[in-house]
Amino acid sequence: MIAMSAAISVGPADDLLAQPQTSPAPSSGAIAAIAGRQLLVALRLLVAMTVVLGIGYPAIVLGLGQLVAPAAANGSLIAGPDGQVVGSSLIGQDFTGDEWFVGRPSAAGNGYDAMSSGGSNLAADSPELEQQIDDRRTEIAAANGVDPATVTADAVTASGSGLDPDISPAYALLQVNRVAAVRGLPAQQVNDLVQSHIQGRTLGFIGEERVNVLELNLALAQLAG
Repeated sequence: MIAMSAAISVGPADDLLAQPQTSPAPSSGAIAAIAGRQLLVALRLLVAMTVVLGIGYPAIVLGLGQLVAPAAANGSLIAGPDGQVVGSSLIGQDFTGDEWFVGRPSAAGNGYDAMSSGGSNLAADSPELEQQIDDRRTEIAAANGVDPATVTADAVTASGSGLDPDISPAYALLQVNRVAAVRGLPAQQVNDLVQSHIQGRTLGFIGEERVNVLELNLALAQLAG
């Protein structure tokens, strides 16, 4: 009986079960069909994401911007008395001539170049920067007939972007007598104009009080005209 059991345990069926199971290699046609299905799935996903993220999402954001804040969404553009756009409240301009209020220095290209936005990259202890500040302070003090010690920091230093459209109220008020004298206007009238263009801190606590130079000069032109 023992010998018979041993013979049964090593029979042909057990030898077949002990052999590893293998699958036949897929044909080239099957591989092509699978690749084709995957390609179609990828193309459908690409088209769907293009519609949703490339068309739908930008359209929704654009629509919300035009609905909630159209002026800001269109670049915060400012028009002159004739209705022509003269600039943006977000980008400063280089005003020349003693009859205008001027902004802070700009290291962007030749000055306020939106295509070359950037600062001077000079270190705070750079001798070159110190000389530039001293020269600007002397020039501004002489042009406005004030003590060099009263010249504000934003009058002699460029912003990090080189496109800052605003100056401090102190710097705007420092220029009042010069502008009034050149234009033949009462200094108090020009002073009141500056005071009316002082913008407070955002939400009452973010940033500092400021004066937009372009907006102030447009109002000055209307006042003088």
